[in-house]
Amino acid sequence: MTLLTILIALIALLLILVVMVQNPKGGGLNSAFGGTQEAQKIMGASRSGDILVKVTWTLGGLLMLLTLIAGLIV
Repeated sequence: MTLLTILIALIALLLILVVMVQNPKGGGLNSAFGGTQEAQKIMGASRSGDILVKVTWTLGGLLMLLTLIAGLIV
């Protein structure tokens, strides 16, 4: 049970960090690297928004699954 609690806390912290990196107005990491096509090609930031969205959904799903398992164990 302690390991499960630690995993839930770790995933929650990672989820907070990933959500804070995203910019709801469309800037995010793309604008941090200049937002131009050249900067996106050089830095590889053109698909960073897609990756962050996938990571957010994955972490959210894992958090939900682990909390359901913790509820069933207790």
